Amino acid sequence: MEYVTANGATIPALGFGTFQLPPEDAEAMTAHALKTGYRHVDTAQMYENEAAVASGIRQSGVARADIFLTTKIPPQDAAEGDLQRAAEQSLRQLDTDQVDLLLLHWPNPDVPLAETMAALNEVREQGMARHIGVSNFTTTLLAEAVAQSSAPLVVNQVEYHPYLSQAPVRSKLAEHGMALTAYCPLAQGQVFEDATLERIGAAHGKNPGQVALRWLLQQEQVIAIPRSSKAAHVASNFDVFDFELDDAEMAAISALQRADGRIVSPTFAPVWDN
Repeated sequence: MEYVTANGATIPALGFGTFQLPPEDAEAMTAHALKTGYRHVDTAQMYENEAAVASGIRQSGVARADIFLTTKIPPQDAAEGDLQRAAEQSLRQLDTDQVDLLLLHWPNPDVPLAETMAALNEVREQGMARHIGVSNFTTTLLAEAVAQSSAPLVVNQVEYHPYLSQAPVRSKLAEHGMALTAYCPLAQGQVFEDATLERIGAAHGKNPGQVALRWLLQQEQVIAIPRSSKAAHVASNFDVFDFELDDAEMAAISALQRADGRIVSPTFAPVWDN
C-alpha cells in the first residue's frame, strides 16, 4: 500500500468507494475489499449504506483500528445543530465512536459556510472525527473553508479521472497542504474503452482501469476510491502497486482531458472551476 500525508493525516492512497452500491453489495464488497488488502473505506449518509459498510467491516475480520474510514455529512445538514446530529447518526450507523475523516459532502449556499465549518470543527473537537475536510468544493469555496476552519482541512473529494482536469483545484489544495480524493476514478467505466489506456496497459500487462488508477496514484497528494459491485473488479483495482508509468505515459494519459469530461454535476452543484 502507498500512503498520502496531508495536514497530519496519513491516508491509504487507494480506498474502496461505496457510491451507488445498494446495501447488500456494499456489505459484501466492503468485506471482500478488506480481505483483499484495502484499508481505506469511503461511504456517506447520502449513499444510504453506512450500516451495510459497518456490517462488511465486521465480516472482514480486519480490526476497526486498522481501517481508515471516511463518511460525509449531506448538504441539508450543513447548519449548526443539524451537522452535529448527522455526525452522531453516522457513528451509530457505522457502529463506531469515531470516523477517521468526516467530510461535508456538498456545499450548501443557503447556510453560511462559517456556520458549517464551526459545526464541523466542533464535531472534531468532540472526538467524533479524527480529521475533517470537504467534498465538491471549488477553489473559491476551498479558500473560504480553510479561512473559516480552526482545524486544518485534510482533503477535498472531487470527481477526477483521465478525462477531467482538476488543475485549478489541485493547485489550491497544494497551497493549503491538502490532498485530493478522486471519486469516479475510472470515469464510470469509460476508461475500459480507451485505446490509449489499452495500449499503455498492454505494455505493463495491466488493464485500462489499472492504468487509470496508477496515473492517479503517481500524482502528488492524490487518493483514489474506485468502487465496484463485482469481486473480481475489486481485486483487480487493488492490483496497481507492482508497476509504474513513465513520464511519457503519464503525459499521454493527461492529454485525454477534455472540456466535456465531467460526469457528476447535479442541479445543486456549485459553479465548477472548469
